[in-house]
Amino acid sequence: MNVGVYTTYKRVDNTVSVSGSANLLIINYSYGDTGIPTIAHQIDISAYSGWGEALKGTISAKADTPTRQEEELEGVEEKDLSDCVVESSSFPAKAISPLNSWGTGESFFDSNATTAGDVALCATRWNITITNGGQAPVKAAYKLKQFRCDNATAGRPNAGCVVPWFASLLTYSKTSAPELVRHVTLAQQSGLPGATHEAPLERSTNERVNTMNRDLACGDAPSIVGKSCDEYPFATTLNGLSNMVPPRIRRTFADCDLPNIPSGTTGPKAVSICMIPVADQNYQGGKNTQFYRAERVLHGDPFRVGTVA
Repeated sequence: MNVGVYTTYKRVDNTVSVSGSANLLIINYSYGDTGIPTIAHQIDISAYSGWGEALKGTISAKADTPTRQEEELEGVEEKDLSDCVVESSSFPAKAISPLNSWGTGESFFDSNATTAGDVALCATRWNITITNGGQAPVKAAYKLKQFRCDNATAGRPNAGCVVPWFASLLTYSKTSAPELVRHVTLAQQSGLPGATHEAPLERSTNERVNTMNRDLACGDAPSIVGKSCDEYPFATTLNGLSNMVPPRIRRTFADCDLPNIPSGTTGPKAVSICMIPVADQNYQGGKNTQFYRAERVLHGDPFRVGTVA
């Protein structure tokens, strides 16, 4: 949400003075869907107070995408350039008066991430203009760069769009996997990341990294019938031991069947391991795969882990 002030002026005998003013409220937001490569960007504008000649103004608006040159001038890197096109844009001209009446614009943008393997960001922009008789037109732009669209998510046959910086929540059920939930809860309580937006996990799709994470965390785990070694943060994250500067620290908790691993330590720089039922591990693998697919979590994307009863 933004606020703006539109001011008009008059000249009498070479003296310029204010002839009116309007205080504007601008609500500017975008939305999309993980199943389609189209993004919507809406803008709502209203004057909530004002006086004089400013109230005679008319607001018009049109949506577009920033040009490559504009983004380069802003210092946007090649990999972060917007890559989508306007499908439609509509904003019926709106008089500033009466106060507290709204003008609404709706626009849609199609991502160019349509070929298998494509990943593209989409910046969208509303350009508003206020005209008012002989007054000089006033222009302002409201830009959002929230969405990434991809056709690179395993198991998703079509392109779709997400807000990549938002850490979506992966949830485990205590009823379905009690020992897994116990381990994740204890690990997060001990200071390991993944529970909050401020300290999320980051996904890894690099199989070499994932294999190293598993081997470093659980490569020497004991063989116990019906149990498997669980590591937190997961092997499929960039938070595992392979990305830690030595010494690479492992820790555990009581009743985890790992007597040779230190327990009771805390802090954010370590990996916790615990022997849990194979059924819990299988549940976790399925949930992780479903989550990564549904939320289009790609390499390096943040996500959180939580639990329910």
